[in-house]
Amino acid sequence: MKFSVFQLSRVGGREKNEDRMGYCFTREASMFMLADGMGGHPEGETAAQIALQTMSARFQRDAKPRLPEVAPFLSSAVKAAHQQIVRHASARAMLDTPRTTLVVALIQGGNLYWVHCGDSRLYIVRDGQLVSRTRDHSYLEAQGRAGMPLKGINRNVLFTCLGSAVRPVFDISGPLLLKQGDKMLLCSDGLWGCVEDKRIVAALSAQPVAKVVPELVDEALKNGGSHADNVTALAIEWEGTSQRIGNDSSGFTQTETMSVEGFASTIQADEIDPVTDNLDESAIDRSIEEINEAIQRSVARRR
Repeated sequence: MKFSVFQLSRVGGREKNEDRMGYCFTREASMFMLADGMGGHPEGETAAQIALQTMSARFQRDAKPRLPEVAPFLSSAVKAAHQQIVRHASARAMLDTPRTTLVVALIQGGNLYWVHCGDSRLYIVRDGQLVSRTRDHSYLEAQGRAGMPLKGINRNVLFTCLGSAVRPVFDISGPLLLKQGDKMLLCSDGLWGCVEDKRIVAALSAQPVAKVVPELVDEALKNGGSHADNVTALAIEWEGTSQRIGNDSSGFTQTETMSVEGFASTIQADEIDPVTDNLDESAIDRSIEEINEAIQRSVARRR
C-alpha cells in the first residue's frame, strides 16, 4: 500500500481537548480512527482514548497482515470498544459513563470500508466530487431524512454513542474500490459544524492533505469564534498498491517492505489490554445495571 496521511487537533475555546485520533497499519491493511468524547458526561477524553486503544489492539491481533473479514471485524471491535468504556466506568463506580462518538476508515485490498457511531464524520472525495459522507446519528439528521420539520432541534443531540447505558447503533459501509488520488477526511463536529460540506470537498479536491487539514482546522476555529469546539481532522490520500508506486514517494507511507508480522501505530495502548480483557454480554448488562442503580441511589440521597 501507498498512502499519505495528515492529522491535526486543536482545543478551540474549550477547557480541554476531548477528541482523539490515530491510525495503524500492517503490510496489507490500514485503519484510521477519530473519536470525539462527549461533553455533559465525565471523562469524554478517556472514552475516546479507550475506543481508539481497543480498536487498535483488536486490529493488531487480527490483521496478520490481513483481516480475514473486514465487516465482522469492525462490528466486533466497535462492540468491544463500547464494552471497555462501560467496564472503565463500572470499575470506578462512576455515577455516569464516559461517552464518545467514533468514525473508522479501514483499507484492505485496495477497498475502503468504514464504520461510524454518532456524529463524527467521514468524507470521501474523488475527482472533485463527494462520493460519500457518513450520516450523523442525530435526531436532526433522522428528522431531516424523514422529511419532518427541523425547527427547534439541536444538532448536537445524538441518539447513540459508545459508552451509553444502551447498546450502540453503528453503521458499516463498503467495500468501495479506491482509485489513485482518492481522498478521505475523518473529522469531529467541531470542524464540519463550522465549515460547509461544499467547502470541505473543494479544499480536499484542490490541495494535498498536509495543506488542506491545517487550512480547514484554522477556518473552523475562526468561524467558531471564542466558543469554538475542539476541532480535529485526519485526512488520507490513497496512492494504491505497491505495483502503482512511482519514483516520487516523498510524503507517502509505503508498506511493502514491512514483514508479515509488522505493525505500526500512532496510538498508545498502555492503560488497558482489550485483547485479553474481554467481557461477555451478561457482564456488560450487569455493569450497566450497577451504574444505573448507583445513579438512582445518589438521586434518592439528595431528596
